[in-house]
Amino acid sequence: MTTHPTRATTTAPSRGAVRAGWIISLLVIAFMLFDSIIHLLNLDVVKTSSADLGLPVDMAPKIGIIALIIIVLYAIPRTAPLGAVLLTGYLGGAVITNWRTDQPLVSTVLFAVYVGIFAWLGVWLRDSRVRALLLP
Repeated sequence: MTTHPTRATTTAPSRGAVRAGWIISLLVIAFMLFDSIIHLLNLDVVKTSSADLGLPVDMAPKIGIIALIIIVLYAIPRTAPLGAVLLTGYLGGAVITNWRTDQPLVSTVLFAVYVGIFAWLGVWLRDSRVRALLLP
């Protein structure tokens, strides 16, 4: 008896799903662009927040560059899954940094988790490759 492996068939997302995915993704991109720009500019609010979190003040521009690279990867359809993975790691760092300094759980510590959920939802809605990986 021979067996033939079956391949998971993935249908392309509907036009509405792709549109919704891009809307959600653009919100994530806009937020992350804002975040990376204020870190690159090393504004006073960033310096104050960095000091409160126990981070060196000169680290902010480096964080901004990393965030900008990640969000560019997330915004390009071909590299969006890689961008989503890297963004997840970046946001995980934000979670632990805020948690370590006893920030409010729901509004501050978990905010990065909320952004990550929206980032993955956006890429899942617009990219059939991600759907195939997550729902074989």
